[in-house]
Amino acid sequence: MVKVQVKANEPLEKALRRLRKICNNEGVTREMKRAAVYEKPSERRRRKERERLKAIRLSGRI
Repeated sequence: MVKVQVKANEPLEKALRRLRKICNNEGVTREMKRAAVYEKPSERRRRKERERLKAIRLSGRI
């Protein structure tokens, strides 16, 4: 769960911008969009395989 505390004398728009940035970095918005439509089991398998290969590729860079 994402939480953002509004600092003293901070505009609400700035706090919302921080919230959106945190949600994008954690992938919350991507998951919400993905869950909004039906995903066929074959598409789900392909997506998970792509994500797995991407994680392997990224871990090899470090």
